[in-house]
Amino acid sequence: MPGADGPPSDIELLRRHVAGDSEAFGELFRRHRDRLWAVALRTVGDPEEAADALQDAMISAFRRAGDFRGDSAVTTWLHRIVVNACLDRLRRKAARPTVSAGDEQAFEALVAQGTDPARTTDARLDINAALQILPPQQRAALLVVDMLGYSVADAAIILDTSQGTVKSRCARARARLLPHVAHLRGNRSGSESVSPAQGGDA
Repeated sequence: MPGADGPPSDIELLRRHVAGDSEAFGELFRRHRDRLWAVALRTVGDPEEAADALQDAMISAFRRAGDFRGDSAVTTWLHRIVVNACLDRLRRKAARPTVSAGDEQAFEALVAQGTDPARTTDARLDINAALQILPPQQRAALLVVDMLGYSVADAAIILDTSQGTVKSRCARARARLLPHVAHLRGNRSGSESVSPAQGGDA
């Protein structure tokens, strides 16, 4: 089990799982659990729903591991399954919660990416609330590009859509959130960008 050459890669763990290794998938999940959980929570906005979505996604990934073709990184594949599971749940639950007070703080936390360690926990809660302002498809695009740091090309794979659609969803999401933080933008030195990963979306 211990690897003389260091820990096995994600793709190696997936191959072992497909070959019948009962430990491999659990190791893969533990390796990426925190990020996958963050994606689920921020996409659906509710801890119970997020836990159910993540469970659905991991069952799906466990069963469909043999379909993985290696066209993208294993993490990209896992994020795609989690995002899809979350969007399925949101589609089934037509109503979304309304968010009002605290939107300005929430988006500032999203832009600042938690630069103040003392406010990390509160910032996370605020970010989760702020994201609920957005329609699910825009929320997912902003999350994958601006918060997870994926390129537009990789985000298109995760969201199963075109790069142009990813760009337009991100642009609309940023525009929708911007009015809530207009007064804060003036305090930031970089007036050119709304978020670190923004690239080319006007």
